[in-house]
Amino acid sequence: MQISFRSLSLAAAAAVLAFSTPAAAQGAGAPFTIQIDGSSTVFPLSEAVAEGFQQQTQGRVRVTVGESGTGGGFRKFCRGEIHIAGASRPIRTSEMASCAAAGVQYVEIPVAFDGLTVVVHPSNPVRSLTVAQLRRIWNTGSSVSNFNQVDPSFPNLQMQLFGPGTASGTFDYFTEAVNGTARASRTDYTPSEDDNVLVQGVATNPGGMAYFGLAYYEENRSRLRALSIDNGNGPVEPSVANVVNGTYAPLSRPIFIYVSAAALRRPQVAQFTQYYVNNAGTLATRVGYVPLPAAAYQTYGQRAQSRQVGTAFGGRQAIGITIEQLLARRLVQTATSD
Repeated sequence: MQISFRSLSLAAAAAVLAFSTPAAAQGAGAPFTIQIDGSSTVFPLSEAVAEGFQQQTQGRVRVTVGESGTGGGFRKFCRGEIHIAGASRPIRTSEMASCAAAGVQYVEIPVAFDGLTVVVHPSNPVRSLTVAQLRRIWNTGSSVSNFNQVDPSFPNLQMQLFGPGTASGTFDYFTEAVNGTARASRTDYTPSEDDNVLVQGVATNPGGMAYFGLAYYEENRSRLRALSIDNGNGPVEPSVANVVNGTYAPLSRPIFIYVSAAALRRPQVAQFTQYYVNNAGTLATRVGYVPLPAAAYQTYGQRAQSRQVGTAFGGRQAIGITIEQLLARRLVQTATSD
């Protein structure tokens, strides 16, 4: 189907209007507000960046950071309601189409790597699970309700499952990496897009189990036990070293921000994005994620400066991608089939 020039012009005009409205609504003299929303996994990093940037600009620019989940963030982003979306997975084909229909172009910036972490209560003697055991627990239609159903050597302990909600990029990634199909999961667990709710659920239930970003485990490691994951080569614990060397598979993944190309024309958003890229490595380490090589941040800073739009993933997830493979990818502006 061909899209007329008039349709594209109307979409582009709508995008410009969308990004002018929040600023206009602030009122004369009010500091400009950069609006970020999306992944709760990316939230700690974006919040740390926002805090440092606001200190540097001494209140001349405000930054708000929400955590409505990767899917929720992309819905707002593609409607032109926010300037930046945080995402714990790449933009999907359907989201690419929504942004294109609204005339919203984006600059994709990987900001760190995460080791998605499976946790249990610290009193639980289980130390590791295979990917096949994780699938038995979390797959669609699973009736596993006791740890000894997974392995007879495991304790006779009723499970209390907690996990991300369906708007979460972590939910999308985990279900595809473990169950083989994105968004295929049992539903009889306590869901939340707020990872602190999942932490609290496991920390207060001896039979608790959940999965979320490594940063939330690092922040609460005295209250949780992280399980090592066996993908066929023996148990591997979630750690910075094992994410960097590629052995923590298949639960290592890149995390992103998507910046509106139109918003990048505003000096405040451009300045904030450069600040984000320049400080992401240091702050990723501080909050519990894995920084990219310095050369990668230089490349992504140039990508933002020149407003290179598109995605290196073509609308699809990349399970088990390493840092080196991420850096080798090139941008495309349309969905790809392979």
